Amino acid sequence: MPVILSLLRIKNLALVEELEWQIGPGFVAITGETGAGKSIIIGALQLLLGERADKSLIRTGADLCTVEAIFSGEDLQKLNPQLIEAGVEPCENDFINGSPTTLSILKHLGDELVDLHGPHDHQSLLSPETQLSLLDSFARADEQLAEYRKHYRQLQMLLAEHAALNTAETAREQEIDLLRHQINEIMSANLVASEEEEIEGRYRLASSSKRLIELASAIANKLAEADESIISQLGETQRLLRELEKIDGSIAQFSSTHAASVVELSEVARALSTYTEKLDLDPQQLAALEQRVSLFETLKRKYGGSIAEVIAFGERAAERMQKIEGRDAELERLAKEIEKVRAQMNRADEALHKLRVKAAPKLSENIRRNLRDLGFRQSEFEAKLDALDEPRPSGFDSVELLFSPNPGEPVKPLRAIASSGEISRLMLAIKSALAAHDAIPLLVFDEIDTNVGGEIAHAVGAKMQILGRDHQVICITHLPQVAATASSHFVVTKEVTGGRTYSQLREVSGKGRQEEIARMLGGKSESALELAATLLKKGI
Repeated sequence: MPVILSLLRIKNLALVEELEWQIGPGFVAITGETGAGKSIIIGALQLLLGERADKSLIRTGADLCTVEAIFSGEDLQKLNPQLIEAGVEPCENDFINGSPTTLSILKHLGDELVDLHGPHDHQSLLSPETQLSLLDSFARADEQLAEYRKHYRQLQMLLAEHAALNTAETAREQEIDLLRHQINEIMSANLVASEEEEIEGRYRLASSSKRLIELASAIANKLAEADESIISQLGETQRLLRELEKIDGSIAQFSSTHAASVVELSEVARALSTYTEKLDLDPQQLAALEQRVSLFETLKRKYGGSIAEVIAFGERAAERMQKIEGRDAELERLAKEIEKVRAQMNRADEALHKLRVKAAPKLSENIRRNLRDLGFRQSEFEAKLDALDEPRPSGFDSVELLFSPNPGEPVKPLRAIASSGEISRLMLAIKSALAAHDAIPLLVFDEIDTNVGGEIAHAVGAKMQILGRDHQVICITHLPQVAATASSHFVVTKEVTGGRTYSQLREVSGKGRQEEIARMLGGKSESALELAATLLKKGI
């Protein structure tokens, strides 16, 4: 079963408060008066295709807008590997299945599912890259192009590496001198990543040792060493407590507590004396610590935010110097690798070029045939292939699409064509030619029939109808001749309720469709209704 967009759900997008659109296969036409909101449908599809959202799209009074789509069909299984790679669980109906995703994933999947063309997209036809891409699509050259590009990217990387190594001799010597200085400076420091924290801690303690000794000595002196020390005074109070205890035995517990306090204070005094002896560092030791910390700061300022980063910088510098000093051998190795990859790229290009040469005349004839169906009875079209002197990401070929809408006139590049109506029909002819050669299931045309009318409009409708046999085609159109050929027909209307504007989408059939076609013809008179009935009968 082919893939189709079976449901589009929009909430709080521009003039749409809530819309759930169930869509069938074949050619689907969307019509409506100017300003009714037809472009909102295209905008919703563009969001699904990965276009970046803008807060201005949110309906006034709402906090957010949502756009959801369901694609259905057995052929969706072909996308399962890509979904799994993107971290999205595949399922039967709902593509993303509620999994968080990114714009790039949406765009990638959208490119596989939807081909959208608007009234201004014909400008892309003027791009040489687009023209070559069209030929490659027709030639089904995806595999060959991917193979060529793989080798092309490898070659560019090797050439860049070769150029970087093969610098001028003076610059090379200067770089070696700089690298040697950096390596020596780092290596001579004998760095260990784990010592930074330890050394800095010791330095902080050592640099404060003078003040620490002063404080500890003052406390020890007041406790035990001064003439009127605290401990000597407590000795007198202890004597008085003992004398008091002889008179009143109940005082014994206080005397014991006091005696224990004297012992503890004596211990504090002795501990502080020991502490000051340990802090009394040799000035040379302090200077050595200070010098080491200063070295750390200098190296970190030059080579990294930590000693570990400085060490890593030195290792990279050593690798770079070794590479430069072994420059000749490395250049020789790179040169051999470049020739090998260049040969692989050239072989891949030969296969790609053969496909293009074979496909170019077939594409030209196919587009000419479609152009004749669209009213260009005696037009000429040619996909001209030329060889390039230097390789590009797309190969050694360039293509120029040439067109002449009138007999007796030479074919000219598309950029020389002034008529937007001609360009619109040419775009449709090209899409018709490519339709049987691409696997994109949904083709969306946003007023691609602009600036055409009359019998040409009938031809455009017939072409859309043919495209709808193998693809799902959604077309926003202002032409009744085109709308009348659609398998299903939807109308966008705009209503004002309670001072708010609402866009709605409804399917029309039977009399309702006849009336919409009549409106597009200019009114709902009897003659317009009769002509609408004729168009619908002819379209079916």
